[in-house]
Amino acid sequence: MGSELTVHYGLLPRANRGIFAVNELPDLAGKIQVGLFNIMQEGDVQIKGYPVRLPLDVAIVFTANPDDYTARGKIITPLKDRIGSEIRTHYPASVQEGLAITAQEAWTERNGYQLQVPPFVSEVIEQIAFVAREDKRIDKRSGVSQRLPISAMENVISNAERRAIRSGEKLVVPRIGDIYAAMPAITGKLELEYEGELKGADNVSREIIRTAIARTYDRYFQGSSNMNQIVQWFDLGGELQMRDSAGAQEMLHKLRGIQGLLEKLSALGLSGKEPSEMLVSGAEFILEGLHAHKKIGRSEERVFTAGEKQPRREKQPFRDEEEERDFIRRQRRPFN
Repeated sequence: MGSELTVHYGLLPRANRGIFAVNELPDLAGKIQVGLFNIMQEGDVQIKGYPVRLPLDVAIVFTANPDDYTARGKIITPLKDRIGSEIRTHYPASVQEGLAITAQEAWTERNGYQLQVPPFVSEVIEQIAFVAREDKRIDKRSGVSQRLPISAMENVISNAERRAIRSGEKLVVPRIGDIYAAMPAITGKLELEYEGELKGADNVSREIIRTAIARTYDRYFQGSSNMNQIVQWFDLGGELQMRDSAGAQEMLHKLRGIQGLLEKLSALGLSGKEPSEMLVSGAEFILEGLHAHKKIGRSEERVFTAGEKQPRREKQPFRDEEEERDFIRRQRRPFN
């Protein structure tokens, strides 16, 4: 049995002149990590039970999460010393980078209805991850991975598909309301700090979505459009319920009754001649943006109404300079 003719080569010798990748290196037991020393330092391997040392020409690549991310194991120090270079990956530095990654990884090509995702909906979904990474109620050690917007995008599209099938529409266009329907894809990927746990994952997620909507809304509308006409329509008693299950034609008929709303769609790149599904999605984004900035109100049943008015401060009665000095003098007088 000691004959070299009975040798059975394992994975490492078979990887000669190639790349040998080990995923989740800390999960390997310490003794197994020790077995990699000679391969990385001397470039050869010994097969147990045989007096043979095989020279190897192999590049070894490891992957691992940061040490403070998981308590499952660790990379032993002598092995760390033998690793040539450490490359730390990072979250997308910009929303545009995130959009490119989500578009590449999300399941959007489906054998079904025609799909058209408005750019502002994609940006809101991506902004959710950026807002969550900055939120103090989210555990920074666990972080917020790019899987959150990828999974959220898939759920948003699925909810839009469900609506299109029920309404008999041939074009699938996601709306902002579909993002709230995709909250299970968001809450499950957030590790909350103590303050977040007290508030609840659903409430924290809703606030994050609202902030993401406000940021995206500002990119399209800040300083370029006056929304007073729309706000006034609600202040005069107007109400509108945006059900995520309602068809596009039904909602567009109701949205046309809001003065000046559809005219604002030009800032979103919509001329008004697009399919009704796109127009409804754009109009709902404007209403959600106004709600995010507290210009109008919205209930949990997605009924848009007038916003709460801030109480007016009572004006102080006017006093001339002499009265003002007497008033200050009385205030400074010691109490007897």
